[in-house]
Amino acid sequence: MDLQNRENFLNKLAQRMGRERKLVPDQMEAPVNNHPTTRLTHLSQQELCNEFMNFAKVLLVDVVETKEADVAQAVLEVCEKYGGGNIVLNNDTRLETLGITDAVKAKFDSYIWDFTNREENISRSEQANIGIVYGEYGLAESGGIVLFASKDNGRSTSLLPTTSIVIVRKSTVLPRVAQLAQILHEKAQAGERMPSCVNIISGPSATADIELIKVVGVHGPVSKIYVVIDDL
Repeated sequence: MDLQNRENFLNKLAQRMGRERKLVPDQMEAPVNNHPTTRLTHLSQQELCNEFMNFAKVLLVDVVETKEADVAQAVLEVCEKYGGGNIVLNNDTRLETLGITDAVKAKFDSYIWDFTNREENISRSEQANIGIVYGEYGLAESGGIVLFASKDNGRSTSLLPTTSIVIVRKSTVLPRVAQLAQILHEKAQAGERMPSCVNIISGPSATADIELIKVVGVHGPVSKIYVVIDDL
C-alpha cells in the first residue's frame, strides 16, 4: 500500500468511527504511584534477605543458610538429603572457587556442563537426580532466583533434574525485578556481553491448571533448594 492509499484508508476508517484522525499520540497519564521502582527499597540488606528467604519457604523452597567457608559441606549434605545419585553442575568458576565442584565430584557421580557437547549436556541433565547452579541474584518480593544462561551455564542444569540446588549470596538479593532491569540496562549501556537468556525461577515447578489442584514437578524440578551464603 503506497502512502496516498494508506492515508485515504485511514481517513475513511476514522470517518466511519466518527472521529478525526489522531496524528499525535496522547500524552501518557502520570503514574498512580512509584511502587514498581521503590517497593521494598526501604529495607536493609539483611531485611531484604529475610523477606527473600521467608517468601521462598512459602513457595516450598528448602532454604539452607551457611557461611562461605562451610558452603561446600552444606551442599554435600543437601545432596545426601535429596538422594545423591547422578549430579550435573554448570561449568561455573564461582562453584569451583567455593570448592563445591571438587567436593561434589569426589563424592558423587558427577558431570560438568560442556558447551562443546550439546547432546551430552541435555542427556546427562535429563538423567540427573540433582542439578547445581550459581544464582546471580535473589528477588525479595517474589522469593525468586535469577539465573543468567551462557555457554558454560546451561538452562538444562536447573530445569531437567528432579532436584535443583541454587547457590546465592545474601549480598546479591535485590528488592524486586525493577532493580534487576536497571542492572541489565547498565550492563548493556556499558557494552558488556549480555546473557543469552535471563531466567527468574520462583520455587519448584508447580501448576494448578487442572481442577485447581496444585501439582508440583510437572514442568521442571520437584524440589528446589536455595543454599544461601551469609556474606553480610
